[in-house]
Amino acid sequence: MGIGGTGMSALAKYLFDGGNRVMGYDKTSSPITSQLINLGIDVLFDASVTALPEEYRQENTQIVYTPAVPQDHPQLRFFIDQGNQIKKRAAVLGEITKDTVLFAIAGTHGKTTTASFLTHYFAHLNLEFTAFLGGIMNEYQSNLIQKGKRYSIVEADEYDRSFLQLFPDYACITAMDADHLDVYGNHENMKKAFEQFSERVKHKVVVAQGVEMEACRYAVEEKADYYAQSIRVEGSGYRFDLVSPTQTHKDVYLKAMGRHNLSNAIGALAVLDRGGLPLEKALASLGTFKGIHRRMEVFSLENKTVVDDYAHHPEEINAVLKTISEFYPDKHNMVVFQPHLFSRTQDFMEEFVEVLSQFDEIVLMDIYPAREEPIAGVSSDVLLGMIQHQNKRKISDEDFRTTIVNSKADLVLVLGAGDIGNHIQKLKKTA
Repeated sequence: MGIGGTGMSALAKYLFDGGNRVMGYDKTSSPITSQLINLGIDVLFDASVTALPEEYRQENTQIVYTPAVPQDHPQLRFFIDQGNQIKKRAAVLGEITKDTVLFAIAGTHGKTTTASFLTHYFAHLNLEFTAFLGGIMNEYQSNLIQKGKRYSIVEADEYDRSFLQLFPDYACITAMDADHLDVYGNHENMKKAFEQFSERVKHKVVVAQGVEMEACRYAVEEKADYYAQSIRVEGSGYRFDLVSPTQTHKDVYLKAMGRHNLSNAIGALAVLDRGGLPLEKALASLGTFKGIHRRMEVFSLENKTVVDDYAHHPEEINAVLKTISEFYPDKHNMVVFQPHLFSRTQDFMEEFVEVLSQFDEIVLMDIYPAREEPIAGVSSDVLLGMIQHQNKRKISDEDFRTTIVNSKADLVLVLGAGDIGNHIQKLKKTA
């Protein structure tokens, strides 16, 4: 239930590939649900109990759901009342990976990219592993990469305290900025959950510089256990020296834009090294990383450079802003942003105002609600009203393409974690 989610769809594919009969429900169709249907997995878009085929209404049907599915969902209620075995996605992921050597990537930003870098290294090293990712790796066109079952790579999601269902051998924490305050109430409670997660890890945790935790550290241009120095922009990435606890690796090339991605690549190298795997051999693969769907993806459209990114938290938008300042310093830019969740918009309204105000042109779309009901006084119109900027406006879904095509900007940033991703897919097809 919630099979169209990136994490859920990876789990559905894994169970289906294992010979299970799998069916799913989601609110709306998407490229992910289309891919699942093409694999032979039935997907329902009707929430009614009568939409369930008779064979799936039985008491022996096992239910896996994401916390995004509300407890009053008719089908979920039916199975609860009937007494079916019902588990959250994280619990099932914990069971599947329990008997493997588990590398878990946690953090409020950078999980998907860091886990994807680690997956890329594992593949380069020809290890026997399965990776469950929160994004589509371009090299595989998939969020599930299966090459064996000795090791597992998973994203340890802090939402709903899901990561406390995992049993990691090694772990990396990329960031601990405030987020999901609808679940945690405040930042301190969220930090405590991360502490609890770190206590579940068998070996020493690797954390980004700035994360308040006693652990092995990694950084970019700051001394740490693992860090990058002598960084210079080269092509669509960076050349740098990697300092590890044992030696300095000279002239490493990373094919990825953004200091945040350089940090993610180093975090993945650090946890790989801590896991006793060959760091030196993995370094050669940094230049062949093909990226992740909707993570700093760049394409051209009618003489414009378009950058598509999943950024939906002020810190993530700030990372995108720093990246374009470094790689496209002279281009006039426009941001098209779709806020994600009413609660997040409410919690970080001032931070969104501050970071969005730094773009040359600002275009907002309506808030993507995902699992939430509207909150009074929280809307894109309110956010727009708070932004003190000469060149700002709000658009409807129908105006998405024409707004980008008609803009005087040389560089267009498309940011957000909602269905803005579907709009950008359509745009790419005409590019």
